[in-house]
Amino acid sequence: MNPSQEKAWAAHAPRLVVEVPRGDRSTSIRPDAGVDWSATFGREAPLMIEIGSGRGEALAALAAAHPEANVVAFEVFQPAVASTLSLLTRRDIGNVRIVLADGAQGLRRLVRPAELAQLWTFFPDPWHKARHHKRRLVDPGFAALAASRLAPGGHWRLATDWEDYALAMREVLDAAPGLTPAPGADADGWAPRYADRPVTKYEARGAGAGRTIHDLDYVRTDDPVDAPAADADDVGAGAGEPVGDLVHRTPLAHPLGQDPL
Repeated sequence: MNPSQEKAWAAHAPRLVVEVPRGDRSTSIRPDAGVDWSATFGREAPLMIEIGSGRGEALAALAAAHPEANVVAFEVFQPAVASTLSLLTRRDIGNVRIVLADGAQGLRRLVRPAELAQLWTFFPDPWHKARHHKRRLVDPGFAALAASRLAPGGHWRLATDWEDYALAMREVLDAAPGLTPAPGADADGWAPRYADRPVTKYEARGAGAGRTIHDLDYVRTDDPVDAPAADADDVGAGAGEPVGDLVHRTPLAHPLGQDPL
């Protein structure tokens, strides 16, 4: 981390970063871990999660647009989390907590079935080389896991600027049990742009390079869905990436009502 990120981490991580028991990797989560999100935020509220929040551009805008929600982000890169802490503080956004960990493990181990109101997966790593496609986050197993964590009527919103990944995601979600395209999709199944999602620097670069932005929006049905059995590692894309120079471990974030930004 650079000096400003280290300063932001030291000042704000104790309040906003939720520490969890670690597995055998720096970004993994121990199988017996758990978080009571209502207790962590200090209030009962709809739970919304972003996986792969980066430097927090979309996260901050989405959380500001949903002050009624408890918003959780999973991100594996500590410098990006530190930058997010600075952004949230500057904008006085207090309804966010961040977990420095793999998002797929976080969804499985820290979120109860049918607990989620919304899941956001915006511009996940496309792993565009064919030999790396197996590392992509959105696959049938992850789709079943996501569906199991969404409450009936909950939304899974996705976006990507890589055409082949967009097509692959649409195919996976169309086949996933417990999910159906949200009203408003066009004839090809693409959703209108989610109004609360800002144009981030990453998206602008993709558009500037001539890539089309594809949005997807799927709604959880009432059909029962079981999460797939965990594999040996139970990790998703991005697992195993270093968290960087971890300054210190932090306790559970302070409740929302007791520790405003």
